[in-house]
Amino acid sequence: MMPTWQESSRITSTLQRRLRKRSNACLRLTENIIYAKPMTKDKYEAIFCDLGNVLINFDHRIAVKKILANTRKNEHDIYQLFFDSGLTKDYEEGKISSSDFFKKVRDSLELDMGNEKLLPIWNDIFFEGPLNKKIQAFLGEAKEKYKLVMISNINETHWEFLKNRVPVFSKFDKLILSYEVGFRKPAKEIYDAALKSANAVPSKAFYIDDRKDLIEAASKFGIKGVAFEGEEAFEKIKVALA
Repeated sequence: MMPTWQESSRITSTLQRRLRKRSNACLRLTENIIYAKPMTKDKYEAIFCDLGNVLINFDHRIAVKKILANTRKNEHDIYQLFFDSGLTKDYEEGKISSSDFFKKVRDSLELDMGNEKLLPIWNDIFFEGPLNKKIQAFLGEAKEKYKLVMISNINETHWEFLKNRVPVFSKFDKLILSYEVGFRKPAKEIYDAALKSANAVPSKAFYIDDRKDLIEAASKFGIKGVAFEGEEAFEKIKVALA
C-alpha cells in the first residue's frame, strides 16, 4: 500500500531533521578538531639540585669552633686554611686524597689529634631544617615527572658521611659530585656533565641552588633556575615546576 501524500511529507520532514542533526554534529566535531589546543610538552624535563643548604643545611663555623679548642691557631688562621688556601678546593675537586687532606690540616693547624677525632669534627656540620624537609618531599613527588640530578661541590669524606643519612638522595637519577668529576661549580664542565646525564638540553633543565651567583653562572649556559633562599623562593620553584 502506497503512503499518502501527507505521510510522505512527514517521512521526508523527519529524514531532513535527522540529516540536519547529523550534519550539525559533524560540524561541531570538525570545529573541535580544528580549534582544539595543540598538545604541548612540559617546559622542563630535568631538575638539577644542589645539596648543601638546599637538601640539608651546613655551617662550617660549627667545626671551626671545635677545632679552636684543639689548636693554638686563631679563628682567622683556620678559615684561611679551609677557604683561602685552595686546600679545600683541591679536596673537593678530587686532586688530593682524604688522608693527604687531613694530614695537611693537622700539620698546618698543629693539631694533636688523629683522624679518629678530627673526622667527627669535620663531619658534624650538617643539620636539617623545616624548609629542607619541604624541598625533599617536593622532589620526591617530582621524581614521577622529572629526571633528578644532584650537582654538589663536596668532598669525599662529607659524601661518605651523608649519603645514607638523607633518604631523598636515593630518588636522584644521577649524582654529579665535584670530587668525582674533577670540577666544581660554576665550571661549565660540571653543568655539562649534569646535562649529559639527564640527556637534556640547557633550556629543558631547571636548577635549584642556595647561591645566587651559581644560579647566575648557570644561566649563562642557558640553564634557568631559582636561588633557594627561603619560603618565597620555594613557592617560585613549585610554580615553575607545576
